Amino acid sequence: MRLGYNTNGFASHSLADALTVLGGLGYRSVAITLDHAALNPYAPAAALAAAVDSVARQCRELDLVPVIETGARFLLDPWRKHRPTLLEDDEPGRSRRLDFLARAIDLAAAIGAPVVSLWSGARPDGSSAAPGELDLRLVDALERLCRRAAAVGVQIGFEPEPGMHIQSMADFDRIAAAVNHPALGLTLDVGHAHLTEDSAPDTVRRHAARLVNVHLEGMRRPVHDHLLPWEGDMDLRGVLAALDEVGYAGPATFELSRHSHAAVEVARAALAFAASPAQPAS
Repeated sequence: MRLGYNTNGFASHSLADALTVLGGLGYRSVAITLDHAALNPYAPAAALAAAVDSVARQCRELDLVPVIETGARFLLDPWRKHRPTLLEDDEPGRSRRLDFLARAIDLAAAIGAPVVSLWSGARPDGSSAAPGELDLRLVDALERLCRRAAAVGVQIGFEPEPGMHIQSMADFDRIAAAVNHPALGLTLDVGHAHLTEDSAPDTVRRHAARLVNVHLEGMRRPVHDHLLPWEGDMDLRGVLAALDEVGYAGPATFELSRHSHAAVEVARAALAFAASPAQPAS
């Protein structure tokens, strides 16, 4: 695997500086969360084109494989976190998210990122839509996105997340079967799997064939809180061993968005944790 770090954990750094630090520390991939200051797809065309060229060049020079992440909290709506989603009752809201994700695919192709990672979002507040209707909205959008991604050589990494419409691996399997497109793969956040499945390492093994992107962090049941890798009750070293066991060669990035205040120290320590051997039980 190529260990990496998500730029949402470097919120106080410019994107260029974050890439420099991560490459300098020895990371080999980077998850770029599109946001106001990080490849904003709504920036003026000339500025965006210059940023794309700069990021692509810097990633090549630093040997960082980029992934495009689409989980910015308030990029599309300054009032509502992670809204609108692909599940909105109103078609304009769904279309705004779909347009954003289409732009993300184009940006991925432009910088050489093999994967765009996305999620379903939660049921909209006050919605009376049946679960089957929410599935239909999601499947329709994913089919369109997969066609666009396949046309430019990019894969979609779909991420189940606790509290969202698609939160478990059973949910993912249902949607993946309905979409049935080779461009649709799995972004596995191992902390999420720790909350929704029996075992995060076993989830890696069962779904290895679908893996295109992995998120790493510590987690403690039953709370969805991204902890430092050495915190919580999840066996993260066991997860890393399972990824090696199945021959996963893609990006596996630490997602620690609440630790930007100590980004450099945390990124250095996370990499050292991943490289250190497991301690024998006392």
